[in-house]
Amino acid sequence: QRGIPIGQFCKDFNEKTKEIKEGIPLPIKIYVKPPKIYTLKSTPPTSCYLLVNRGGMGEGACRTRHEVAGMVTVKHIYEIAQVKIKDESFTIRNMSLEDVAKSIIGSARSLGIKVVKDLTAEDYGNFLQEQEEKRKVEAEALAAEAAGLVKKK
Repeated sequence: QRGIPIGQFCKDFNEKTKEIKEGIPLPIKIYVKPPKIYTLKSTPPTSCYLLVNRGGMGEGACRTRHEVAGMVTVKHIYEIAQVKIKDESFTIRNMSLEDVAKSIIGSARSLGIKVVKDLTAEDYGNFLQEQEEKRKVEAEALAAEAAGLVKKK
């Protein structure tokens, strides 16, 4: 559509993203300049994706102030910060690793993810099981309520 050679573009894209694990959403910006010149610029995955992935859950909380969808440790926050510090949105503001980590903690809170100092796999497994049971009970209650509304009409 923009007149760039698609074969060369695919080759360049694959070369640039070869170290990225398949399935990870990767924001890519494509800058096209006539005639047939383009530049690919990739950024790290979003903080949201990294937090939800690291927290081992499918999605964030529906009611973030009232429920905890998952947990991550401070170590996880700093691992994510080390990836995200390379992101242009942080580099242009000359943010320190600590500031990036604080930003990621804010993102975690907005997703309903609790940041804890330590967390064992067993404790987290129990937490996820409890959350799943709560979701089932809530879903059953909503279904019963919806069935009651349908009968009233």
